[in-house]
Amino acid sequence: MEPDKQYNMTPEEEERLIENEFQDVLQGYLKSNHRKKVEIIERAFRFAKKAHGGIRRRSGEPYILHPIAVAKIASQEIGLGSTSICAALLHDVVEDTDYTVEDIERLFGSKIAQIVAGLTKISGGIFGEQASAQAENFRKLLLTMSEDIRVVLIKMADRLHNMRTLGSMAPAKQYKIAGETLYIYAPLAHRLGLFEIKTELEDLSFKYEHPKAYERISELIRQSEARRSAVYNDFATPILAALDKMNLRYEAKARLKSVYSIWRKMETKHVPFEEIYDLYAMRIIFDCDDPSQEKGICWSIYSAITDLYRLHPDRTRDWVSIPKANGYQALHLTVMGPDGNWVEVQIRSRRMDEIAEKGFAAHWKYKSGESDEESELNEWLRTIKDILDDPNPNAIDFLDTLKMNLFASEIAVFTPKGRVITMPADSSVLDVAFELHSEIGTHCIAGKVNHKLVPLSHRLQSGDQVEVLTSQSQTPKEEWLPFLATAKGRTRLKAALRKVQQPVIDSGKGIFDQYFK
Repeated sequence: MEPDKQYNMTPEEEERLIENEFQDVLQGYLKSNHRKKVEIIERAFRFAKKAHGGIRRRSGEPYILHPIAVAKIASQEIGLGSTSICAALLHDVVEDTDYTVEDIERLFGSKIAQIVAGLTKISGGIFGEQASAQAENFRKLLLTMSEDIRVVLIKMADRLHNMRTLGSMAPAKQYKIAGETLYIYAPLAHRLGLFEIKTELEDLSFKYEHPKAYERISELIRQSEARRSAVYNDFATPILAALDKMNLRYEAKARLKSVYSIWRKMETKHVPFEEIYDLYAMRIIFDCDDPSQEKGICWSIYSAITDLYRLHPDRTRDWVSIPKANGYQALHLTVMGPDGNWVEVQIRSRRMDEIAEKGFAAHWKYKSGESDEESELNEWLRTIKDILDDPNPNAIDFLDTLKMNLFASEIAVFTPKGRVITMPADSSVLDVAFELHSEIGTHCIAGKVNHKLVPLSHRLQSGDQVEVLTSQSQTPKEEWLPFLATAKGRTRLKAALRKVQQPVIDSGKGIFDQYFK
């Protein structure tokens, strides 16, 4: 809702609008793969509507439209079930009205109440007046997350709707919310595998933080549209002919880079718009009912494309065999197009595509029952738990550690027994040792990488085989800190150092007290 368009609707029209929007949420839910619990969703809606009765958003529209929109995003764009839809509908009730979490629990049960409480705890924006308060808030966000990840997923939906309607806010507020979105929510969405949402959050933040640059790049994209699609058609036609011969059911499309990522490339590589060759990637999505066939089909498509075009040897990425930590699977290759420019082609099955765009929420469609909602997320939460267990992270330091791990691109290394460990890029042997166990980290003396002896500080490459060597006489050292690239490693090392130093501190304090006596 733009601020300059005066909001004017009769009460009857408003009622109809609210009712239609809610029906939209319900219809989407009924089409989903979740158990059908319509009654409780209806009740949550009526309750929230009454609680927010007469209250309006800045744009002038009835407040209840915001919780409905958040519920719709949670359900249709993230793929969550009835519990989350109810929590989304109720997410502002405790904060903005006289109802308490106890009221919600009495009416809707403890699970929904717990999520609403989690959302209330972290509201009010993460960027408060003081930076450390913001980090504290972020820590709360992650703590509630380790209780129930749905809190964060609904918070994502809430933030996305706020960003979509940011136009009706005062400019200073827009700037602040956009900055916070880029700093925390976009990387978090990426880490949670919500790629569509991550891209939209980045683009919207960019639009409000750098409106002129956003307009300029959007305009350049519009102007180059005709030329781009001609080039794409030249490139794609022979590939499509080859795929048709293979009798596949597939869909192929050009995926344009987002405005924000084009701008970032122009900034970091210092190149003008005209010189960004990878403006688009070709994406091939094939239908396949049998997951065990997916890998074979990916490689047969790869083979067909490399028969047609020259392959860039260093730019093939096989995430089909080893998925990324956020569940992303696809086969990427880069080939030389007929116009002499490199073009990336992404090959994935329909299932991989849904997981890539919607994140692991899409995994649930391929599982039965709602219990798996939990297990998919626990893996990721384990990374965070370590950081949270450290009793005194200086809050800002904590945010940076977390960002370091959220943004990190990943490498995959192998243990001698062939287990795959996914680590942030730039991890060292010591990182792997702490990843395996605190004890292994504190007693680590060296490593064997691909059967060669290396020091603790040795940085690893993707595909390395790593064996950690330990000795009982080894003790943790302060000077190891620079060797560590992972938040988990740093946290565990600091905890171990505190343990070692504590007796020394205690005895020093004893001598000091004795002296004064």
